[in-house]
Amino acid sequence: MHSKHPTDTARRCEAGTDSSDTAADDYSLAGYRFELPEEQIAQHPPEHRGASRLFVMDRKSGVNTQASFKDIGSFLPEGALLVANNSRVLPARMLGRRPTGGKVEFLLLTPLPLVQPQAGTDGRSCAEAEGLLRASKRVRLGDVMHFDGLDVEVLHTADFGRCAVRMHWKGDLAGLFLRQGHLPLPPYIRRPDGEDDHSRYQTVYSRQDRLGSVAAPTAGLHFTPELTASLQEQGFGWAEVTLYVGYGTFSPVRAEDIRTHAMHREYMEITEQAAQAINDAKRQGRPVVTVGTTSTRVLEGAWAACGEIRPFTGWTDIFIYPGYRFNVADHIITNFHLPESSLLMMISAFAGREKTLQAYCRAVAAGYRFFSYGDAMLIL
Repeated sequence: MHSKHPTDTARRCEAGTDSSDTAADDYSLAGYRFELPEEQIAQHPPEHRGASRLFVMDRKSGVNTQASFKDIGSFLPEGALLVANNSRVLPARMLGRRPTGGKVEFLLLTPLPLVQPQAGTDGRSCAEAEGLLRASKRVRLGDVMHFDGLDVEVLHTADFGRCAVRMHWKGDLAGLFLRQGHLPLPPYIRRPDGEDDHSRYQTVYSRQDRLGSVAAPTAGLHFTPELTASLQEQGFGWAEVTLYVGYGTFSPVRAEDIRTHAMHREYMEITEQAAQAINDAKRQGRPVVTVGTTSTRVLEGAWAACGEIRPFTGWTDIFIYPGYRFNVADHIITNFHLPESSLLMMISAFAGREKTLQAYCRAVAAGYRFFSYGDAMLIL
């Protein structure tokens, strides 16, 4: 997956790729591998929000341009509507102990708005949810894990640490996680979460009433209040949708034929105001620019469910890979994604797999930073 020789990667980019079996490669997991030096996986955000680099990819002309993210307005089509995901990351990772004293970690996977508290018999609230439990020894049915202010009872176990649980707590559950929880940084960020992450692993437009994601919609991390205001002054529209990003976004695709991959589902919402803004833009011929793969998934998932964009609240398990026809998104702002990930497959569906991998090669050779805290790409 990774290489310590970026110059080798640069030479392969210049040499191009063999397109003799393009359609087969589009459906093959091996077709989504690329080499990336470990040092280009961003472990920290840039010193200043908005200081990231921008790789502009024009699908029609084939021209790639390197720029600064703060100058993105000069590349956006006139009158474009930007659609961003306003969900907020919950510090959903709790550290605690098993009854035997061993260490255990719990990650709440159910979106917070879907957790339905009920009154328990012991004066505490309780609710069933889905979570991820990690411990040194196997978690068993009926085990109760103790965290600071929270007990987690195991109701069912599944693969890769996923569990159905019943949580028991006092007071406000969101407040408990905000006080005691840790941000679930992506697994490729090899350090504990720090104080800086609590502000920088959130978009500036995330809403407290949309708290519940377990990962940030990372394309939005590059925006500052000044930039969003400037874009609106330049005549660009702004609309917000919600997708509670699940931990499945980090789950690798394991199926060699990607068409057999079972896609994770995520909960989303399109308000009446957002639906009207998107439909107005489409009717007026103004391009819709999705800020990130999560916003793209909301719009395309809603279209798949309804055949149009309208107010919507519910789940989507849409899996977008080459061969998919986009119905709403005209352009995408995104970060650089993991090899063999469903996100890379979505971008490949939008821009073409070979063109995408060529762009990734050039970004690697140019020293771009990759993944959640990395640099950005604008696909026109």
